[in-house]
Amino acid sequence: METKDIILELRNKKGLSQEELAEKVFVTRQAVSRWEKGETTPNTETLKLLSKFFDVSINTLLGSPRQLICQCCGMPLEDSDISKETDGFFNEEYCKWCYADGEYMYHDMDDLIDVCVNHMANEHFKPEQVREYMKGMLPELNYWKKYTDLAGAEKFDEFKKQLMDEINALHIEGMPKVEKLNALVGGYINLEYRLPNGKMAKFLDDGVTYLGNQLECEFGGDRCFGIAANMDFILVCTYEDGGVNPELVVYKKR
Repeated sequence: METKDIILELRNKKGLSQEELAEKVFVTRQAVSRWEKGETTPNTETLKLLSKFFDVSINTLLGSPRQLICQCCGMPLEDSDISKETDGFFNEEYCKWCYADGEYMYHDMDDLIDVCVNHMANEHFKPEQVREYMKGMLPELNYWKKYTDLAGAEKFDEFKKQLMDEINALHIEGMPKVEKLNALVGGYINLEYRLPNGKMAKFLDDGVTYLGNQLECEFGGDRCFGIAANMDFILVCTYEDGGVNPELVVYKKR
């Protein structure tokens, strides 16, 4: 169906006149008439209002020109599965399980893979097959896309091993050997540190995915080590429960 037919059908389902719909989305009756004749198409902001009002995605309003896929978990999206912002507008990048109430639900790629294995595995698609498939597919999605140029799961694992070797070679006192790195979204681990000059600074980008982990200090106590790294640098810090009182230990360019 074309946009003109979709708007007409949705308006009729609501039992609205052209004038009543126009009032809902702050345009003139003539504008609605032109949409339904196919003479014009609603602009971006009006499409957002129509999407929210009719509870369908903009993609649906435009005649479904593309197959929507969650950019966190990779599942194909129907309107009933698409996430919404806290103001009720659709977020067509994610499913409602990966992005809910304005928050991303997964900051660790391995956690997401575990969930997907539990839901996707069956007699025809074994758990180890699901895990291998997800490890190759997730880095290609926008949410995790920091590492798309690593050419798949095998190269991704090689890069993680290389990073772990470099981190362990720092021989940081009290920090256990790093044996695992998870994909973590910057906004989840972007702590603010006090610099020697007294100023506060953050070193990560909230929207970028890093490789990292949290490790308990070998000396005990209430502090633990946090690691964040990518192709450009390695960051090691310590902090208390919940990221309180962070202290920068190492920030090393690679």
